[in-house]
Amino acid sequence: MAYFSRFYPFLRPYLPQMLGAAGLVMAVALLNLTLLRLAGYLWDIITVQRDVRAMTTTIGIFLGLVTLQGLLSMGHSYLTAWVSQQIMADFRTHVFAHLQRLSLSFFAKRRTAELLSRLMNDVNVIQSTATETPIDSAKQAVTFVGGVAFLLFMNWRLCLLILLLLPTLVFVARLFGKRLKALSTTIQDHTAATATVVEEVFSGIRIVKSFVQTSREERRFATQVRKTLETTLSRASVLAVFVPIITLLTFVAAGAVLWYGGNQVIEGDVSPGDLFAFVLFAGILIGPFGSAARVFAQIKEAQGAMQRVFEILDTRPEIIDWPDAEELPPIHGHVRADKVGFAYDPRQPVLFDVSFEVHPGQMVAIVGPTGAGKTTLVNLLHRFYDPTVGSLAIDGHNLRTVRLDSLYRQIALVPQDMILFGGPIVENIRYGRQEATEEEVIAASRAANAHDFISAMPDGYHTIVGEKGVNLSGGQRQRIAIARAVLKNPRILILDEATSALDSESEMLVQDALDRLMAGRTTFVIAHRLTTVLRSDRILVLNQGRIVEEGTHAALMERKGLYHHLYTLRLVEMAT
Repeated sequence: MAYFSRFYPFLRPYLPQMLGAAGLVMAVALLNLTLLRLAGYLWDIITVQRDVRAMTTTIGIFLGLVTLQGLLSMGHSYLTAWVSQQIMADFRTHVFAHLQRLSLSFFAKRRTAELLSRLMNDVNVIQSTATETPIDSAKQAVTFVGGVAFLLFMNWRLCLLILLLLPTLVFVARLFGKRLKALSTTIQDHTAATATVVEEVFSGIRIVKSFVQTSREERRFATQVRKTLETTLSRASVLAVFVPIITLLTFVAAGAVLWYGGNQVIEGDVSPGDLFAFVLFAGILIGPFGSAARVFAQIKEAQGAMQRVFEILDTRPEIIDWPDAEELPPIHGHVRADKVGFAYDPRQPVLFDVSFEVHPGQMVAIVGPTGAGKTTLVNLLHRFYDPTVGSLAIDGHNLRTVRLDSLYRQIALVPQDMILFGGPIVENIRYGRQEATEEEVIAASRAANAHDFISAMPDGYHTIVGEKGVNLSGGQRQRIAIARAVLKNPRILILDEATSALDSESEMLVQDALDRLMAGRTTFVIAHRLTTVLRSDRILVLNQGRIVEEGTHAALMERKGLYHHLYTLRLVEMAT
């Protein structure tokens, strides 16, 4: 119930509509009971009274009530669907928004398909149970209470035969409930794992084919599907026993009613119509009993889904705005790191005692061997993570004390792995400035040496790039990403191997554009290209998480340290 109480705020805005749907469905249930009682009267009119006029009148009333029942059913069906879909849309949007606020460390520990399963499949289960089930339960409650009231009024002894079944039903429900919850949770976990396999294979389909691993991936997928199947069949076997037992117990009571009531009809104590109506009422009570069993199973399944979804909602972002965080004013680009240390895992630090100072407009190259901590350092500069120790400041503002949005708006990132969204090229370039005009988009594209190849495409700037930019080459994706950064017009620019996929001619044109973009802006560049390093005002040399050298290219070459080794090694690679 704790999970359902937490879900209540999403139901509250739609309570009037839910109550309206419940009212309509309760009216339908009352009409059903009325029709059953009317059927008993009609049976006596036909078999005992043999009154044609009364029969005609009763049939007319019967048909009128059926018509009204149909209209009410239409209303409650649509209203129930409307409410449930609205609530699901709100809750799913809330979960998605929360996911976006979580820090990068959260996503580094999760698989995309697992999160997708929780956002889509689990939310569907919750929505169905939290919205449709209460409304259906209102119908079943009216059916049960009204049915029992009619039965008590007609023959209390016969009614007791049915009600004796209730304690048995409660016992059976409790017996099966825990098992159903455990199995339902396991099924959701297996479903998420299956989706993860699909997402990994489809995202890396080129690697799968190139390494001739399609059979291996088919076996991996089949193994995961088999696990899901086995657990689903286990739950099905439990339900296969659970629901029929409930139904059997109910029909046992109905058989007892027929035997006892039949004796009373034979003895003349009960009319045939009353027995007919009584049997119909007894039969309709099977619905609430069967529904109770089904609802119990749904609630147990929803508990597992809610546990998984609220686990996400209970996760707090590590990188947040402090309560007294201030708006970062327009910056000049003075960056200072003071004894910065960082660790993704406390047992394995990545950066140690990193200190440096960069003045506005300087271009700083960050070099070092693989695993030295270069990308981690720029992630800290962008405040995707906070230092474990020490501090980072821009224009004297500690990054922890300013609002994230105000910081992010003044930084542009061109990552090594270019991420494009599946829409048209123009929307990808506009991503950082939605209000940019078409002329500004074209100007940014020209600056990034992208306008010519974009214009040559059949739909120009409205060409769909495909999932993650699959319809473009690596160099084209990079140039679009650079155009996106150009259009954002940042104060601080972070380039992570931004020209690594370009040929020499394109690199020269893009580098000219970047030179214009970097003018008056602080730029941090992670690059192995010698041309990029030589253009830098300063070079930070990282090794095993520490700045081991710092200075200009000429000064570092004279020291003949790690930078000299890396530079010489790169020259040898180029020569060969």
